[in-house]
Amino acid sequence: MAINRPYEDIGELPRELPVFPLAGCLLLPRAELPLNIFEPRYLAMVDAALAGKRLIGMIQPQPHSASEATPALCAVGCAGKITRFAETGDGRYFISLEGVCRFRIGRETTSDTLFRSFEAGYVDFSDDLTPLADAERADREAVLTALRAYAERNTIKINWEAVSNASDEDLINSLAMMSPFGIREKQALLEADGLRARAEVLVAIAELELAGNDGRSPLH
Repeated sequence: MAINRPYEDIGELPRELPVFPLAGCLLLPRAELPLNIFEPRYLAMVDAALAGKRLIGMIQPQPHSASEATPALCAVGCAGKITRFAETGDGRYFISLEGVCRFRIGRETTSDTLFRSFEAGYVDFSDDLTPLADAERADREAVLTALRAYAERNTIKINWEAVSNASDEDLINSLAMMSPFGIREKQALLEADGLRARAEVLVAIAELELAGNDGRSPLH
C-alpha cells in the first residue's frame, strides 16, 4: 500500500505524536502494519489521530520496564499513517499503519488524554522520506540463505513464490517486522542505518539464533 500524497519534507510532520508502546512490534518506513485495537486508551488514541493528521508513533518499551503500566520507552520509534480503518461492532478497531518516518522521542507532553504523547524529532531520519537508491541494495542472497535455514530449524512455512517476487525493501522490511525476535533485536533492526545495514543485522540475528546462544538474546 502507498500513501496518496507522500510526505516530501520532515517539516510536514507533526512535532507532537501520540505513541503506541508495544513490545516486539516493529513498523518501518513504507511498510504496512495491521493492528487490532481494543484497549480504551488506544481506542481514544485512534479517534484523536483520525481527527488530526492520522499519524501514530509506534515505539517499543524498554526491556526492563516492558511490563509496567507506564513504561520507559526506547529512544527511536516510527511514525505511521492510518491508511485503513474499520469498526468491528464489538468495540474494537482494525487499522493499518503505513510507515512514514522514524523519529527520536523527546519530552512527554502534558495532556489529559488516556494515551501518551511525546515531542518527536525526525531530523536524523529525513532520508526515510526518499526512495531507496540503487547503492542501498541489500545482499539478498545472504538474507534468503539465513531465512531458509531459520525456517527449516523452526518449522516455518514460507511462501517462496511471494518471496521471489518481493522487492529487496519489501522482503527485508517484512522479514524484520514479522520475525519473532525480542525487543533489543527489533530495536536494532529499526535503528539500522539503511536497508543494507538492516539486512546485515537481520542475517546476524538469525545466524546467532541458529547457533544457539544458551537462551540469551544475541544483543545482550
